Amino acid sequence: MYIVRQLLQKLHILSMIFLMSSCEKLPSSNPPAYLRVMFQDDPSTSFIIGWNRFESDRSSDRVYFDTIDHGDNISAYRYSQAPDNYSSYIGFESAFVKLENLEPATRYYFIIESNFGITQRYYVDTLPDDPNERISIISGGDSRNNRLPRQSANILVKKLKPHFVFFGGDMTNLGTTRQWRQWLEDWQLTIADDGRVTPIVPARGNHEYSNGILQALFWLPDWNYYSFNVNDLIHVITLNSEVATGGTQLNWLMDDLANNTHTRWTIAQYHKPMRPHVGRKKEGTGQYKHWAQAFYDYGVDIVFESDAHTVKSTWPLRPSTEVGSFEGFIRDDEHGVVYVGEGCWGAPIRNADDNKPWTRESGKFNQFKWSFFDQDKIEVRTVKVDNAQLVDELDLEDRFEMPNGIDLWETKYGPVMTIER
Repeated sequence: MYIVRQLLQKLHILSMIFLMSSCEKLPSSNPPAYLRVMFQDDPSTSFIIGWNRFESDRSSDRVYFDTIDHGDNISAYRYSQAPDNYSSYIGFESAFVKLENLEPATRYYFIIESNFGITQRYYVDTLPDDPNERISIISGGDSRNNRLPRQSANILVKKLKPHFVFFGGDMTNLGTTRQWRQWLEDWQLTIADDGRVTPIVPARGNHEYSNGILQALFWLPDWNYYSFNVNDLIHVITLNSEVATGGTQLNWLMDDLANNTHTRWTIAQYHKPMRPHVGRKKEGTGQYKHWAQAFYDYGVDIVFESDAHTVKSTWPLRPSTEVGSFEGFIRDDEHGVVYVGEGCWGAPIRNADDNKPWTRESGKFNQFKWSFFDQDKIEVRTVKVDNAQLVDELDLEDRFEMPNGIDLWETKYGPVMTIER
């Protein structure tokens, strides 16, 4: 009976998506729009540019790029490339260009052209290939439902200028054309006034109802899990908690961890937490069974979780059922893995009513994590996003400073959680 009820609920949701999507019409004669840039491979030498296109003729689709800023003078750009991939999803036709063999720590200016015109000039900085260079990452998830906190968080991305955003899924609620259009419109708020684009590293959430959605909108791999290295400083893993966590995905994870033990830090993200801090949420049995021990054995340093719409961080943990453990974990300050989360980029926030003995801190507010990585330590700050308009914008040269107006979560341990090696 339970299985039948679940199937009926899914059919109801799918029918709502179809009806709502069919009522929303996208423009048919606009220049390229809804820009997003993704990191998937070596971010010091490659990135993916994606955009939505609004006409059937693909003959003029092209990205013009250069390390020199030529403004909107397309003819002056030394390089150009036609799309490598096209996709279609609920009325969105997207195009993607993968730029490869780029120079590390270099600014690439670009313009996108179609039959209906050109975009403004944007730019992306490839990441450094020097492991002694400091890296800034913003991480969070669950941006569905409430546009105001979502827009506030996006504005702070623009102002804080991280190297990339680690996004843990549940971009929209029902995945309709209208909701995705609004999400993509809001994502443009992460773009700086001078055209700087912050790359996104997305994971699938339970409100992305199939792997094909992120494949279509962000050109993710079919299976929606992948990894890359930020030089030899950070190994970055994105997993998919919405499919089988064992089997093929576990085999991939084990191989990936075994082949990347040389980096200073290893971080991971996925959507559903192993041990949610909201009582109404189910335990992440599959993630715990298949991933927790692997994370510990291979020295993963911090894991970013979403889904529960609350705020938490843990002490370093190892999987255990020994005396003193709780829900399969025990505190291990020397070798343990830190888990943080759990969402709050715009989804309805919930009480952290299921704390554990190894919970470090918890709360209830709109937020994301802002983390700095260097050879000696990871610094993790929790940023409250609701006052985004009052926060000063950083320059790239001072991206590791605290801007005036920033609202950091002041716990009894202070505003910074430090992880040292």
